[in-house]
Amino acid sequence: MEYPVELRWGRLLRRWQRFLSEVELDEGPRVVAHVPNSGAMLGCADPGSPVLVAPAAGPGRKLAWRLEQVVSGGIPVGVNTQMANGLVAEALSTGLLAYPFLGFPFQVEREVRCGERSRLDFKLSGPGGQVWLEVKNVTWALGGVALFPDAVTSRGARHMELLSRIAAGGGAAGLVYVVQRGDARAVKAAADVDPVYAEALREARNAGVLVQAVQVAVSPKRLAPWRLLPVLE
Repeated sequence: MEYPVELRWGRLLRRWQRFLSEVELDEGPRVVAHVPNSGAMLGCADPGSPVLVAPAAGPGRKLAWRLEQVVSGGIPVGVNTQMANGLVAEALSTGLLAYPFLGFPFQVEREVRCGERSRLDFKLSGPGGQVWLEVKNVTWALGGVALFPDAVTSRGARHMELLSRIAAGGGAAGLVYVVQRGDARAVKAAADVDPVYAEALREARNAGVLVQAVQVAVSPKRLAPWRLLPVLE
């Protein structure tokens, strides 16, 4: 996934109200940049961190800049959660992320209603059946283990319960973690942060939900699905 515009280097001064950040550009003034990430961004919101921002001017845009990457401990991290679904679509198209029971060819639908009040990120349909997928973006890592969530997520727990119901009813359901950093060797639920989510994930796996993780190679020019990581119990 190529960035459509050239990213600009700067230094993070602060993040506030979750979706706002102040950045001092290396070659330019201080600017306010939109933060496309509702999480706590643990380890990725420290003042003084090098960052990459993208010009975001256009119809309906309130801010002229958007935060794309933060360098955390020398590791570039993609913090834009809006990239995650596109990265999963790319991993599906290349075969890195595969569901062989679907057969070929299979159709990919995005943001699909599942039930009266719920939506899931993907529905894949092929001659062999279908699978529902939910995608979660991961930016936090400790000791080589990527952790999700970095803040309590009741929405994430509800998604796990929905996937569990699909799997328990005989359908195919999956969860894909998108790890936008290159230093992780595995993924794990952050039970200390959100034990309810961690338990919902455990129950989903027991119900037959397929849990996978795609690690992303992060560079100033592109984000690229790189390899699958194990998801630890």
